[in-house]
Amino acid sequence: MSRALSNGRVTTNGILSRPRRLRSALMVGALFGPLLGLAACDGATNIASPGEGTIVTPPTTTPPTTTPPGTTPPGTPAADCPAGTTNVGVIANQRNCQISGTITGGLTLRNLAGVIYSLAGRVNVGTDLGGDPGAPAAGGQVGTLTIEPGVVVFGSAGADALVVNRGSQLFAEGTATRPIIFTSRSNIEGTVNENSIGQWGGIVILGRAPINVCIGAGATPGSTGCQSAVEGLTGAFYGGASPADNSGRIRYVQVRFPGFEVSAGNELNGITLAGVGSGTNFERIQVVNSSDDGIEWFGGRVNGRYLVLTGNDDDNIDTDNGYKGFLQFVLVIQRTAGGDRVIEADTAGNELRTPRSNVRISNFTFIGNRPSDPVLLRGGTDYTLLNGIITTSAAQFCLDIDGAQTVAPADAALDDVGPPIFRSVQFACPSGAVRDETDVPAAQITPLITGNNNNPSFTTSFGNVFLPGSNETAAIATDPIAFNSAFVAGNFVGAFQNAADTWYTGWTCGIGAGAPSCLASPPNTGS
Repeated sequence: MSRALSNGRVTTNGILSRPRRLRSALMVGALFGPLLGLAACDGATNIASPGEGTIVTPPTTTPPTTTPPGTTPPGTPAADCPAGTTNVGVIANQRNCQISGTITGGLTLRNLAGVIYSLAGRVNVGTDLGGDPGAPAAGGQVGTLTIEPGVVVFGSAGADALVVNRGSQLFAEGTATRPIIFTSRSNIEGTVNENSIGQWGGIVILGRAPINVCIGAGATPGSTGCQSAVEGLTGAFYGGASPADNSGRIRYVQVRFPGFEVSAGNELNGITLAGVGSGTNFERIQVVNSSDDGIEWFGGRVNGRYLVLTGNDDDNIDTDNGYKGFLQFVLVIQRTAGGDRVIEADTAGNELRTPRSNVRISNFTFIGNRPSDPVLLRGGTDYTLLNGIITTSAAQFCLDIDGAQTVAPADAALDDVGPPIFRSVQFACPSGAVRDETDVPAAQITPLITGNNNNPSFTTSFGNVFLPGSNETAAIATDPIAFNSAFVAGNFVGAFQNAADTWYTGWTCGIGAGAPSCLASPPNTGS
């Protein structure tokens, strides 16, 4: 079936059946909900005029509650769903308005009282327009999905995913006090626990920026003819030759309990950024308890700021296939019951592939709680880490570097800037900063972290788990702007300048004093 939109249309994808039973079973408490008291009127006291005799005091009454036309009383489901969505009943005392199929033209998910939105299967924004914006693929259609601040969208199973195809855009812009929340049905129903993962598919954004892995014979990496199929989906392609490609704006967004293993080694992440260009705005993002990576970059040029990655079950930052970008102000906290690396940097199959990955991260705090070394650099990737803290109590070492090409000297012919660069990085791990292996021995890695205000034997003094204490604020920083103008001011070590620097407040869950729990059902903030 299809529903008409005001300036576009929605078509179904034909196959929407999927399991609706969810894996989580522990109830964590009552759902969030607005506590809106209704004040009673006191009723004016009538006093008789002189000569009327007795004073009459009428009984106190409360006028009936009225609701302005076209609005929904607080705490009740809306009567119906907005255009472009399908009314599929009520969940958690909210009207469940479902989106499905392919969005072409434009669709806006409005923040309405008593309304929550759900994904039915794979929801496509547009259809693939190919890698060349100057010659769009025949039959491709543009789609634009806009999501208002405070909107909540949920998926019920691994097949439920939001996919933005090449040439289309997502405008999901929350605010510091009204983030947009993508989550699972179990979270809405209040039945998740701290180790719930993988309850819906996640978000996939496909762009036309350069990549270094091409399908098909004869394609040149980084060209309009170089495209690849993204993992976790069928018929979803990314890549091109537009470094500044624009897939929209994603700001102040939480993604809770996402990720799904389609097959062994073929998984959906919390957020997948595949060939996404630098024209895309990506900041103030939290990914919570993904069953695979928190965020994975497959090539592309998109930058990111203010990223919070908590409790994810594989890697938190995974970079592949020629990703070149700048990330700044990053907090990662692993949970103890699941997860692999904080960073896994790689290139598929061939260390000599170009364009070569070149990832630069400044102002980060990485707190590992798993047996694997928090940071693994391999596959010939170039990497720069500035102004950071790497600590773990579970792993022996902070850093592992693999592959001769990863530490090879700079070679312009290979698009290689040289071995990984470390400036003002503080290493606080039980057995030392670097792992000693035959592949790339510690003797080859240690000079990379010597000097330049790095500290291989740092002692943390965090307050409230991750906020800087005296040792962090005393560490000598490197000016990130002097290193590269793509960074902004952040002349301090770690993700936070001091204990009063709480840029995460209001739009994240589960971190910091007074933050809402990620386990609680998101409140409806509809106006």
